[in-house]
Amino acid sequence: MSDEQWVPGNKSELMSAIAREWDLLMAVVSKLDETQMTTPDAGGWSPKDNLAHLMEWMVVLMGYHLDRRPAHEVLGVSEEVTKGWDMEVINPVLFERNKDRTIQDVLDRLKRSYVDLVRKLDAMSYEDLLQPRHADDPEKRPVLLWVLGNTTDHFAEHRATIEKMF
Repeated sequence: MSDEQWVPGNKSELMSAIAREWDLLMAVVSKLDETQMTTPDAGGWSPKDNLAHLMEWMVVLMGYHLDRRPAHEVLGVSEEVTKGWDMEVINPVLFERNKDRTIQDVLDRLKRSYVDLVRKLDAMSYEDLLQPRHADDPEKRPVLLWVLGNTTDHFAEHRATIEKMF
């Protein structure tokens, strides 16, 4: 979350940006066949793995950032996994959990998570999203930054990763 990150001016702009990035991601995914969906890149992740990753982080956004539940509970892992928010620890655990899921299962869960997230965001006011995520944050960074980081930014990042593969 850099200082130069785009921030929507209102809820309508936010929801439009999320929907736009989602639609772009889904357009790329719709062009992939079963072999492409399961072919890993140099880092060992297939498009299916990227999509499972996005699903997991939308769940984190809803449960941890928006509902403020403990991260390990939201992710269904031990507290050790989420201690320190080390992505080098968390992401491999999530990868392992999802790597053997079918393409259809991943797509179904991804789409369900997206619908749930949109509903949750629709129910919140823009002012709620501008509140600091952590009370003790000296920078008073709004929860909106985590929303963007786990939706528009994340969707675009993984769309670009998938596009580079083919």
